[in-house]
Amino acid sequence: MSVAPSRLRARAVVIDLDGTLLDTVADLAAAVNLMLAELGRDTLSEPVVASYVGKGADVLVHRALGGGLDARVDAALHARGAAAFARHYTVENGRHARPYDGVRGGLDAMRAMGLRLACVTNKPQVFADPLLERCGMRADFELVLGGDALPRKKPDPMPMLHAAGALGAAPHEVVAIGDSVNDALAARAAGMAVLAVPYGYNEGRDVRSLDTDGIVGSLLEAAARIDPIR
Repeated sequence: MSVAPSRLRARAVVIDLDGTLLDTVADLAAAVNLMLAELGRDTLSEPVVASYVGKGADVLVHRALGGGLDARVDAALHARGAAAFARHYTVENGRHARPYDGVRGGLDAMRAMGLRLACVTNKPQVFADPLLERCGMRADFELVLGGDALPRKKPDPMPMLHAAGALGAAPHEVVAIGDSVNDALAARAAGMAVLAVPYGYNEGRDVRSLDTDGIVGSLLEAAARIDPIR
């Protein structure tokens, strides 16, 4: 059930990728398990991999190899794992990814309203661009900002502020939409309004615990809550 936010005014919208636009866990789990098998480790279930998603590929590799959200493995093992993951994910990226219900309609509605759109993700740029291309969404966004495009990634506000500037909007004129604590923290620190979707990968946490302006069931519902600033 969605929690209705108050109406929000915006010139631009910044949207997360994994867990917000696209259900990518099958691709990520496939690449993680190919990496683990290559290194002689036991494989993981999709729900476990989903709980490890949110802070980028490097952290995902640490978590998968170390077996926990706070796990860190030594540098040599991580380097082997990261290289294997990148090799396998290059093949798997977008193979099984699917947009969540309401994503296509939501993006179309936002663009029809004249809202400027950016996708800001912790996924490395080399994976983010081809994933959106393969899923037919790259043209929806004026900017796609990967997690390695700037010195800091979410939950730091740097990428959110960069996106706002690129879209010609002040931070308070931007609505950020995501599925995780990283999205909420980054947007709040940047001075943006925040909407959360309940269906993504919030590291196993309930999105109702996040500091947001509302929880929406889909991007289409989010679009209906935004009044464009003309």
